[in-house]
Amino acid sequence: MKRRYVTTDVFTDTKFGGNPLAVVLDAEGLDSAGMQIIAREFNYSETTFVLPPADPAHAAHVRIFTPVEELPFAGHPNVGTAYVLARIGSVFGRPVGAELVFEEAAGKVPVRIERRDGEPVGAELTAPQDLSVGSMVPPVAVAECLGVPLDEIVITGHMPVVAGVGTGFILAEVHSTATLAKMRPSAAAFAKHLPVDGTSKLLAYTPAGADALQARMFFAVPDVREDPATGSANAALAALLATLAPGQDGKFRLSIAQGVEMGRPSLLRSRVEKFGGSVVSVRIGGDCVPVMEGLIDA
Repeated sequence: MKRRYVTTDVFTDTKFGGNPLAVVLDAEGLDSAGMQIIAREFNYSETTFVLPPADPAHAAHVRIFTPVEELPFAGHPNVGTAYVLARIGSVFGRPVGAELVFEEAAGKVPVRIERRDGEPVGAELTAPQDLSVGSMVPPVAVAECLGVPLDEIVITGHMPVVAGVGTGFILAEVHSTATLAKMRPSAAAFAKHLPVDGTSKLLAYTPAGADALQARMFFAVPDVREDPATGSANAALAALLATLAPGQDGKFRLSIAQGVEMGRPSLLRSRVEKFGGSVVSVRIGGDCVPVMEGLIDA
């Protein structure tokens, strides 16, 4: 069977930047094993498969696969899939409007289409789950995993900690962008110290101006690899920082650069609302650009 696919670069306005995503549009009839094989063939950080929703009020059921496993939720796959569907203009015979809701293993994921001059240019998702905070991770373990001196792990704001809004990540602040640049992750250290709370995904970040951060994200699959843009991790980070900010109420915006050191610069934009001392809404989004389209014989 011929199945349509589209690829897009996510969290960038420049082709061949950001994080590439493959979207398989005619996924009906594929089982999990078939989806996994296709994701392995693309070998992107994620590939999505668009299926009819269980609830007709929703746009689609979206399944997300890395080359080695299925994920319950991830950021750039939702942003990129929504953008692709908005460019096509319809999904399962219905027009794509300003907002979509995807059914995923982690729950319902609302996604808002961003347009300029009437044309889709990106999307912004709302996290499907509240912020969850798990175990603290010893700074020495984080330093060894990242290949940097211990004194470049910053613990004044928070200890390195597992947190997530649908998928868990270890979040750790480091001293500077120079620290980010000199990181040399150690596969032996990842194997020694991780996983913690089931995750071997480590996001390191540092302030990079007013309401701006720069980050790098590494994960073990089993070798250590780097992700150029990680929406779910940065959504969790934005929620964590808003939770730690003083005051009961507030609206927080952050711009997060990622992928700089890889030569795939990305820009993610987060919005967090806090009410009564608790985060009540976490959104993250960015621009996308189309790259390729074609047919899969599967």
